[in-house]
Amino acid sequence: MKKEKNYNRRTEKDYNIFRTIFYMFFVIFIVLPVTKLMYNIKIKGRENIPKSSRIIYAGNHVSYIDPPIIALAAWKTIAYMAKQELFNDKDKLLRFLVHTLGAFAVNREKPEIATFKTVKSVFNTSWSLGIFPQGKIVKEPVIENVHKGFIMFAKKFQADIVPVGIKGFDGYAKKLFEKHITVTVGKPISYTLPEDEILREWARQICEYTGFENKIENSISEIVKV
Repeated sequence: MKKEKNYNRRTEKDYNIFRTIFYMFFVIFIVLPVTKLMYNIKIKGRENIPKSSRIIYAGNHVSYIDPPIIALAAWKTIAYMAKQELFNDKDKLLRFLVHTLGAFAVNREKPEIATFKTVKSVFNTSWSLGIFPQGKIVKEPVIENVHKGFIMFAKKFQADIVPVGIKGFDGYAKKLFEKHITVTVGKPISYTLPEDEILREWARQICEYTGFENKIENSISEIVKV
C-alpha cells in the first residue's frame, strides 16, 4: 500500500520568489477578475493592515474560495493551514492549488512539531500566516466553538492577528454578477492581550463585519486546541 505523504512540513525554501510570483499572478489574473465578475466583490479596511512582518490573517470560513478571497483583500502572499484531506482530494485541480499556493497540512486534533516548525519558516519569509479559527466551513451565520490554536501561534511567534470578515456568500456563482460578497479587513489584535480577550475581540469584529450571531462564550472555557 502506498504511504500517504505528509504535507505539514515546509521550509523557507518553499516560500521562494518563484512561488511568490506564481501566487500573486494567480491572485491578480484569476482571483481578481473572477470575484469581480462572478461575486461583485467589495473590499473594505485594507488600510487596517499593519506593517508588521508577522501577521496572522484569521477569517470566518464559509467556502472553499475563502483563502484566495482573503489573499486578494489583504493583497499579500498568505500560507494557509489546511486539513490533511485536501492534499489527497480526488479533485486534481484542488490538490494542485492547495499545494502550489503554499498551504500546509495540520492535524487539528493533535498539532505536530512539524507544524510549529513550518509556521516559524513562514514567518522567516515575506509571507503571512492564514488560519480559519472555526476549523471548518460553517454555513450557519454564527460564531461559536472556535478553536484557539490561532491565539497560541500568535503568542508563540509574537504575531498580531488581523480579523477578516466575509459577508454575503450564499453559494458558488454560476453566472456573471450573480452573487455579492463583501470582505472587510479588521483592525489588528495584539498578541500581548490575554487569550480570552483576543478571542472575544476576534469574534466581535467578525460578527460586526458579517452580521453573524456572536456565541463566542461557548468557546471561552474550551481547552486550547488547533
